[in-house]
Amino acid sequence: NGRRLRRLPVSVFAQFPAKCEQLRQKTARFSLAPEPCCQRISMPHIDKHALREKYRQERDKRLRSDGPAQYLRIDGQLSHYLDDPYTPVTPREPKRDHVTVACIGGGFAGLVTGARLVEAGIRNVRVIDKGGDFGGTWYWNRYPGAQCDTASLVYMPLLEETGYMPSEKYARGPEILEHCQRIGRQYGLYDNALFHTEVKALRWDDAEARWHILTNRGDDFTAQFVSLGAGGLHVPKLPGIAGLETFRGESFHTSRWNYEYTGGDPSGAHMHRLADKRVAIIGTGATAVQCVPRLAGACKQLLVFQRTPSAVDARNNQPIDPAWFSQIATPGWQQRWLDNFTANQTGGVAEVDLVMDGWTDLSRRIRTRISLLPLAERSPMEMLQAWDDADFEKMEQIRARVDAIVADPQTAQKLKAWYRQLCKRPCFHDEYLQAFNLPSTTLVDTDGKGVERITEHSVIAAGKAYEVDCIVYASGFQVGYSIGASTLGSAVAQQLGFDISGRDGLLLSQHWATGMRSKHGMHIHGFPNLFLVQPTQADKLISNVTHNLTEAGKTIAVIVKRVLDRGRSTVEVTKQAEAAWLEILLSGPGRMLGSLECTPGYYNNEGQDLGPAAALNVGYPFGATAFFQYLDRWRSADELEGLELG
Repeated sequence: NGRRLRRLPVSVFAQFPAKCEQLRQKTARFSLAPEPCCQRISMPHIDKHALREKYRQERDKRLRSDGPAQYLRIDGQLSHYLDDPYTPVTPREPKRDHVTVACIGGGFAGLVTGARLVEAGIRNVRVIDKGGDFGGTWYWNRYPGAQCDTASLVYMPLLEETGYMPSEKYARGPEILEHCQRIGRQYGLYDNALFHTEVKALRWDDAEARWHILTNRGDDFTAQFVSLGAGGLHVPKLPGIAGLETFRGESFHTSRWNYEYTGGDPSGAHMHRLADKRVAIIGTGATAVQCVPRLAGACKQLLVFQRTPSAVDARNNQPIDPAWFSQIATPGWQQRWLDNFTANQTGGVAEVDLVMDGWTDLSRRIRTRISLLPLAERSPMEMLQAWDDADFEKMEQIRARVDAIVADPQTAQKLKAWYRQLCKRPCFHDEYLQAFNLPSTTLVDTDGKGVERITEHSVIAAGKAYEVDCIVYASGFQVGYSIGASTLGSAVAQQLGFDISGRDGLLLSQHWATGMRSKHGMHIHGFPNLFLVQPTQADKLISNVTHNLTEAGKTIAVIVKRVLDRGRSTVEVTKQAEAAWLEILLSGPGRMLGSLECTPGYYNNEGQDLGPAAALNVGYPFGATAFFQYLDRWRSADELEGLELG
């Protein structure tokens, strides 16, 4: 039975290699993927020293002294790259009122928090977003082929509450956007929402015990509580390529896709207007991996300009069977799946792997290698070595996959990723590599240097000019220490578009000048009634950020209700509790992502040292599963340890 075989604990196979191989051969006729542990046990020799040296060389050739400043801040002459191509701005009168809770950000963070507040009986909730509707990143990113990289059943929040079954294991962008709108409708969040609205000032008034909020639409209203969930991937960036503004053809960022020019639509209709067009796409990260196959099938010529290749593993997407879903969708099903995914992906205890995807694969490999170690040899050093071995093996398989798919050996060699799997965001796709077998698609590899310059009609790389009609910038978003920011505090203010003025006029940029300070990544001393909805100094689960948002939303609703039920006005973390939480964070192993040994990218601040502040850019040291369990106990307790109600 194929399903039962896949659900057996990996440890069973790890202990019996011969039986594993026998079962693999027996099930081959069912076209099931062979259990990965069978391949691990018979893994060919890998020259780890040579690979480490190759990784170092590839990193070094991409290091730049300007770090994040190599990207352009979109303003002034480039402001048109931020226009909303999807929804016209509707005129309205400015708001001059008061709400109980203002949620800044209308993506999953604002939606989940708003939904939990409504469930708790708190209905005077206002969501504010610069987009024209709910959705956050899924409102803006409507490029062709957009799809979640984490399984829908754990990525899309509130599935059980809304009674919705995703259509595929990895839902596509339009379906996720529709689900965001479904949440907004079900919980009545549209009634008081402000769209196409950007907060410009957020100031705490201690005398009134409320927040004053000013926006770009002339709004001047107050809120007793503020939930800040603006997201880390909402400010698009452009590469700082000389001559970018001189190009006379069509150009746009992937988060502002121009379907009027390309034809087609977000649902996958063919982009027929590109049939006679030469199109350049600059960037080969997660976004490009998804939209390149759609462009390749539509353009007369597609030029993919690559500085650093992505590691692209198989996705193996498939429709979700309604009959199967009805069996698993029993009360509490999504929480069970969330907990199972988190445990499997972060080294927790789980007898089965319900999700079975690329994220949990590496963890399964590591656990299997550790299980093969004699008990007496399971020292931290040996277990770290097991981690190393699993990573080298997985990346060798990903590189071998390139050779197996891409017909041209030279192109295949250039598409191979030479770094550890988690140095950059892992990608999963079943059509990206295949796109380079089409005669219309050309990889322009810049050997780590990037595009040199852009002229009125051409993109120039390695001294060669490529004439194009259209340039698509798949250059991502500002993350971390963005352009022109010298401290984390100033970077956050720049990212948000405003600084936050707390008690006694304390600015968040000042409080975080030497690094982030919080409790649970949510509460900040000196900033009463303010909640952050994000993963840093909390679970730091980058493979499924929405799990953190879901738990944060529950927690905020519990706290707000408790403050209101007890007739109090404010809630604030004490200075001592904030310091104690930082002490817990610093007791762990430090940053697990963003090593400077990695090739430059947004995970490691483009290879630039963040200084002492980096030590605080971490998650709960005992892992995401332990954090969620701790947080559940903490919010269930009567005292809400570390918080003061005033």
